[in-house]
Amino acid sequence: MPNVRVINANGEMLGVMTTRDAQRLADQQGFDLVEVSPNAEPPVCKIMDYGKFRYEESIKRKLAHKNQKTTQIKEVKFHASVDANDLAHKLRQIKEFLADGHKVKVTLQYRGRENAHKELGMEVVQKVIEACSAQAIVEQTPRLIGRTLGCMLAARPVKPGTGGQPAAPQAPKLSAPAPRPAPTAPLPQAPKQPAAPAPSPAPAEEVPQATAPVPPAPPAPGPTPDEVPETAPAPDAE
Repeated sequence: MPNVRVINANGEMLGVMTTRDAQRLADQQGFDLVEVSPNAEPPVCKIMDYGKFRYEESIKRKLAHKNQKTTQIKEVKFHASVDANDLAHKLRQIKEFLADGHKVKVTLQYRGRENAHKELGMEVVQKVIEACSAQAIVEQTPRLIGRTLGCMLAARPVKPGTGGQPAAPQAPKLSAPAPRPAPTAPLPQAPKQPAAPAPSPAPAEEVPQATAPVPPAPPAPGPTPDEVPETAPAPDAE
């Protein structure tokens, strides 16, 4: 390669120069000329201590391998008639496996007359799931295959910033009741002023009513000649 782009030991770009000049510059500083990007145009080389660089890379690989965790599947077996002490012991084992980041396969084998009461085995598996709900999530729900009832538990993911503690299961959110309106104080009412007396209606003026003229009464009828009584002649005076 006739020309290369050179970076010095401090990370500063020195530009494009011939390969011979770049090697001479590295030799003057007591370092090596290492090609870091061969596919670039022109290729990029860096002046560094190659032995120190290889040592730092090996340390990084060891730390990455040390922090890497391999997930395994652990199996814990139960029976439908499991004792309380045995159940508690196996629950502790399951929680330890989950704390190490492993998956746990919970299996329950039915024996003899237990096959006639499948619900007993389901109750045991549900107890295990409820007891480990804070550390595990159900990756595979309980399923019956032949005479074996099994499910898969996985460690609950860790939220960043919680100090390595698994995320707590979220409770169902309940709708908060609507806040009641605060009682308002009654506004002060202005004192009522006595109502002004209503004006009395003005007396109505008497309008003289025109009276129709009374016609004169007709004269009383006089006695007819037939009705005049005959008077006797007065006697002569002697």
